[in-house]
Amino acid sequence: MPQEQYTHHRSSMPSSEGPQVYKVGIYGWRKRCLYFFVLLLMILILVNLAMTIWILKVMNFTIDGMGNLRITDKGLKLEGDSEFLQPLYAKEIQSRPGNALYFKSARNVTVNILNDQTKVLTQLITGPKAVEAYGKKFEVKTVSGKLLFSADNDEVVVGAERLRVLGAEGTVFPKSIETPNVRADPFKELRLESPTRSLVMEAPKGVEINAEAGNMEATCRTELRLESKDGEIKLDAAKIKLPRLPHGSYTPTGTRQKVFEICVCANGRLFLSQAGTGSTCQINTSVCL
Repeated sequence: MPQEQYTHHRSSMPSSEGPQVYKVGIYGWRKRCLYFFVLLLMILILVNLAMTIWILKVMNFTIDGMGNLRITDKGLKLEGDSEFLQPLYAKEIQSRPGNALYFKSARNVTVNILNDQTKVLTQLITGPKAVEAYGKKFEVKTVSGKLLFSADNDEVVVGAERLRVLGAEGTVFPKSIETPNVRADPFKELRLESPTRSLVMEAPKGVEINAEAGNMEATCRTELRLESKDGEIKLDAAKIKLPRLPHGSYTPTGTRQKVFEICVCANGRLFLSQAGTGSTCQINTSVCL
């Protein structure tokens, strides 16, 4: 370092000595320590600058963002796979045009809809064993907005034109159902049964049972009742068979005939009586007892 010299003259006291010279600066070991610390500081600055440049290079920092994360006018754009270790809060999450959006988790994926008081209003949980949805109402609609399925505390609505049940055991309804049409697939059987209770079909404008390409069977263990309160019961067929009607005990004289007449008791019971020249129903009234 440059050395500064100055001459100090004492004016207050006379002196016979000549002017004294004082050296100002850092010398010796202090000077060497100062140079060492300056050199060390320069090395640290260079290392820090090199590490900063290396981090920027490795993390792919650019003007638009960092790595696969890009900052756009509409928000953040993330390319590739991402892992979030903490909750993610966002107004909208969407994939790139033409690509699918996947959510993967080792345990479950939970989606919560909160109100202003951070209270959960709707919750969707997809776990390894089940998919659970909590809310006041659940709806499934088509792209055009047509309702396909709706469920709430009061009712479950199926808005599709056809509801198909593919289970081998069919469908069990613990209570009543309301539908305008019940039919099976083509060339399949349709069976309505109640193993332990009764089966009731009601309609204000009539009930129609039609089998266009097969037979129709109605079986029961005790009684099969066809009742019409204000109208009539019509059996329209080319052949009507009642093979298990009881027979009367009357046998006319002469050759035994295979022609019978149907008799009706006062209580509504039907029985067969062998036909004669006249009505034989009065003779076989013991069947009505």
